[in-house]
Amino acid sequence: MTRSARIGRVTGETQVLVELSLEGAGIGRAETGVPFFDHMLAQLGKHGGLDLTVQARGDIEIDAHHTVEDTATALGQALREALGEKLGICRFGDALVPLDETLVRAAVDLSGRPYVVHTEPDGMSPMIGTYDTTLTRHFFESLAHSAGICVHIDVLRGRNPHHIVEAQFKAFGRALRAAAAADPGSTGVPSTKGVL
Repeated sequence: MTRSARIGRVTGETQVLVELSLEGAGIGRAETGVPFFDHMLAQLGKHGGLDLTVQARGDIEIDAHHTVEDTATALGQALREALGEKLGICRFGDALVPLDETLVRAAVDLSGRPYVVHTEPDGMSPMIGTYDTTLTRHFFESLAHSAGICVHIDVLRGRNPHHIVEAQFKAFGRALRAAAAADPGSTGVPSTKGVL
């Protein structure tokens, strides 16, 4: 079974198309009009072991908020669809990712219940190119809500804003990859409830 999805999202502010395969080769391609965000989505694909293609057009003449938010929402919907009934998956995944002076810990539970805990240093530079760094938390909140997953991301240390944001996307990708992987010897839903 190929776990994949194709999701389109059109609003008065954005047009987004996300194509996702959980059994990918780590090929991430994104064209959102926000170059740093494209770079982060490519990192998510690579380190998540996903084939991920994102095409987005949004009102970036205002700012990147709607584009990032709607991309995250569509990506979460694609993830939910690709996971299906979640039969035989590990369900939980975690990763500890260094990037030079930065260290980030991420943990994921494909629980069916959206929740996000996110910590990063105060006083970060507000912008990386045209990317507002406050959108990082909002990206993970929007994705988790639409995917129905629990996400914890903690920046344990870091100084460089580029490294701090990039390590979060890499760590999340690694944790997601582990959670979505097949659990050897398990074929059912990894929950005593019988459903996730």
